[in-house]
Amino acid sequence: MKTSCAITLVTMLLVIATLPASADDADMSFFLTSKGPGDGANLGGLAGADAHCQVLAEAAGAGGRTWRAYLSESETDDAGAMNARDRIGAGPWFNANGVKVADNIDDLHSDANRLSKENSVSETGAVINGRGDTPNRHDILTGSNLDGTAFDDGQDHTCRNWTYSGADGSAQVGHHDRTGGGANPTSWNNAHASRGCGQADLQGTGGDGLFYCFAID
Repeated sequence: MKTSCAITLVTMLLVIATLPASADDADMSFFLTSKGPGDGANLGGLAGADAHCQVLAEAAGAGGRTWRAYLSESETDDAGAMNARDRIGAGPWFNANGVKVADNIDDLHSDANRLSKENSVSETGAVINGRGDTPNRHDILTGSNLDGTAFDDGQDHTCRNWTYSGADGSAQVGHHDRTGGGANPTSWNNAHASRGCGQADLQGTGGDGLFYCFAID
């Protein structure tokens, strides 16, 4: 009888060990937002975007960390440019399913990263719709160059630094599923520009106002 109980206990432990990791167990440090604030590219600036990351992380059980949005900002009269790559800590970063997507900043911005539709999941570990799905939500707000830096060409690539949701203007987006159109269709952070800054405009080019979040601690 004791032997039978011991075998059962060992079997249970083996089953538990093979279960998918939760956001908390996996020490999640990266996710793609399951939803945006709902006002197009008006995220309330970087502070509002960071707060959105924090709220989603807390709801998923990972609120014990400090979260930052992967977004660049253009230079203004009051402040210099902000590079998305300088906001997100040093890595490594793991998604909600325990998959390591990048070791460090250089790895993240290289061909060696593991970002993909299957790995760039939401805070709950869910796969986000990509090209070919209905609706397509693969356009991810970044405002960034391929190397994660802000644009310096004098053009607006951030919908007025993430404070504007009008039909005019534009935001640079990446493709979380690494496929589609644009100058860099397989880029996760720099595929093409959106056709406007409003929610309907973002949805019209295959987006939904989503962005990447990284834990900096």
